[in-house]
Amino acid sequence: MEQTRAAARLRTVLGHLGRPSAGAAIAHPTSGAVSPTTSHPPQFQYTLDNDVLSLEQRKFYEENGFLVIKNLVSDADITRFRNQFERICKENVKPQWMTIMRDVALEKSKFIPSEESVTKIQNFHGDEELFRYCTLPEILKYVECFTGPNIMAVHTMLINKPPDSGKKTTRHPLHQDLHYFPFRPGNKIVAAWTAMEKVTRDNGCLSVLPGTHKGNLKPHDYPQWEGGVNIMYYGIQDYDENSPRVHLEMEKGDTVFFHPLLIHGSGLNKTKGYRKVISCHFASADCHYIDVKGTNQEKFEKDLTRIMHKKLGIPEDISLKDLYKFHVQLVKGERTNL
Repeated sequence: MEQTRAAARLRTVLGHLGRPSAGAAIAHPTSGAVSPTTSHPPQFQYTLDNDVLSLEQRKFYEENGFLVIKNLVSDADITRFRNQFERICKENVKPQWMTIMRDVALEKSKFIPSEESVTKIQNFHGDEELFRYCTLPEILKYVECFTGPNIMAVHTMLINKPPDSGKKTTRHPLHQDLHYFPFRPGNKIVAAWTAMEKVTRDNGCLSVLPGTHKGNLKPHDYPQWEGGVNIMYYGIQDYDENSPRVHLEMEKGDTVFFHPLLIHGSGLNKTKGYRKVISCHFASADCHYIDVKGTNQEKFEKDLTRIMHKKLGIPEDISLKDLYKFHVQLVKGERTNL
């Protein structure tokens, strides 16, 4: 009975993603006319009253924890982000505080500053060109539906998933993003994740477990993978492997917004190209910091502060919340707290 209900729910989700089951005619919640939500039931927990999301879109996010908006970011902006990424890879520009990551399978002896050697850059808030992504009006108008009017950019990434070397290191284990954040409440945090090119199962699109945002933050640790795992690629240690899973195949410019408790990950890049996406996590400036010591998040705190100490000379005993206080940036409204 449970499996039957789960299968039915998955068919509903796939229908909303534009892949309806045979004979069904289900409207796509991320396209078409958007109507104001002037009349709605009072049970919304994960979205705020707004005139951007339709009632159907709000219900979809409430139930599933994610929402894809088609063709949201322009080709011109994506080209600018791609060009700046290439300049950073070639070390033509070196923004302050940025963290550059390389795949664990990359041989150090073959390192040449280029797009092929960088798998991810994090904390690009010091780069004016890339940080434009976090201030795009078309992004922020949707973010405000989840965070409210006072919006902070709290974590930034440009991911350049490389072709897998055969060691399966291009996988990203299933995880919850809240594991990385020392502030709450989670319902006032949202990720914006934009495809910089066509994203498919072949090149390692996002996989999400719909509805898991309604649960709690689960214990995370490094998975025991034969080929190794990239630093800070933590995974959930206990989840139902039979849970319905949706693979978010997206076109260039499509953007998915998702809750920080939504369980998600990504698969291998089986192609010969590099899969690029740009992303920012946003939080309400009304959020408050927490101390992660004594929690499962403390391992991440130690890993991150050790890296920051090694790369930037930041004191190794600094707390995770103090690190975030240092680099979060206001992008709309007032910095009321965070």
